[in-house]
Amino acid sequence: MGSKKKEILLQITINNQELWEEMLCFKGLMVVDVYQAWCGPCKTVVNLFRKIKNELGDDLLHFAVAEVDSIGALEKYQGKCEPTFLFYAGGELVAVVRGANAPLLQKTILEQLAAERKVLEHGAEHVVIKDETLYKEENPAATQKREQGGEQA
Repeated sequence: MGSKKKEILLQITINNQELWEEMLCFKGLMVVDVYQAWCGPCKTVVNLFRKIKNELGDDLLHFAVAEVDSIGALEKYQGKCEPTFLFYAGGELVAVVRGANAPLLQKTILEQLAAERKVLEHGAEHVVIKDETLYKEENPAATQKREQGGEQA
């Protein structure tokens, strides 16, 4: 008799705030494809994610899809129609990639996974970011002021 390979779940589905908060507690790097119910998650990157996961075989690398319409923490992503990938490590946002740009996604995954290793193995700090695109939309006056050099850090 031939043996059947057990299909390993590549992406965790996050469809409520409780699951989102659980995901933030995962050890390692979590790459989250945030999407809206009307368009669904980005299917073009699934093979890329599978290839990276298989090549690396890394237990610190996780993938998820999260529906913004049912998760309060992601409400600012509603109304966006381009694929958005959020990278979380230690419960913090460490990178964002917009668009299904396979080379950029792969580069970001490898860089962020290496950074997460440094955090876990050597006690380095996470480099936490803000999603600047959302910040610009949320506060256009402050962003314009900062870009013109009127606001000091």
